[in-house]
Amino acid sequence: MERSTESARAASPRRYLMCRPTHFDVTYSINPWMDPSKPTSAEVGLAQWEELHDTFVELGHEVQLIEPVPGLPDMVFAANGAIVIDNKVLVARFRHSQRVDESAAYLEWFSRGGWSEVRQAEYVNEGEGDFLFAGGEILAGSGFRSDLRSHDEVSEFFGRPVVTLTLVDPRFYHLDTALSVLADGEIMYNRAAFSPESQSVLAERFPDAILADRADAVTFGLNALSDGRNVILPQQAVGLAAQLRERGYHPVGADLTELLKAGGSVKCCTLELRG
Repeated sequence: MERSTESARAASPRRYLMCRPTHFDVTYSINPWMDPSKPTSAEVGLAQWEELHDTFVELGHEVQLIEPVPGLPDMVFAANGAIVIDNKVLVARFRHSQRVDESAAYLEWFSRGGWSEVRQAEYVNEGEGDFLFAGGEILAGSGFRSDLRSHDEVSEFFGRPVVTLTLVDPRFYHLDTALSVLADGEIMYNRAAFSPESQSVLAERFPDAILADRADAVTFGLNALSDGRNVILPQQAVGLAAQLRERGYHPVGADLTELLKAGGSVKCCTLELRG
């Protein structure tokens, strides 16, 4: 059977939540990408973020904004703030003290939004950083950030099966740095980021997955976002972009190299609002 052509794939309009990096800086280190001794530029980070924001709008997606809070530089990574499925919201509970106060901002924002149910997770759960909606099921990361007990909590809250995947490389500390959902039943991922057991689970579930090589993985090429046709990913991930074209997707390059100094890129900046 021939693979789908790019024209055969259809984009579906999405709703996203983003947070302007007004207070972006790297003043502490909670992942291997963060080095406070290296200079950062809030101005450059903001310009790159605005390009990403505008790309979503130009592709026909709705983008809502949550107000940045002084003293919370990682709040730009809105994907970590919650999981939103079926009009229900489970707000994150962060592992590191530097990010704990972000939860209150997300609780307030969602509580004003008319969602059917909003509450904060009981166990450490870093939102869409570690929980990726894959149609009928939720792929869930463990090993560095989200508590394993949060997987059962997520399954019960949303009434959907959760597939546990164990991360083993600290550079890929969230699931969304090592795996991206392209469409129902289609993903791309970095095998080396997962335990042997999780590699087997992924190979069985997604035998036709796109596999990222090391060069693309370390540019955060898998920290990407798909609308079913367009895949927005770091422009440095040229190998992944070529593979996506072969599968009929339309790769759209983005430059978020400044935000990568804090360990985030396209997906980290973007929380999908599924009503």
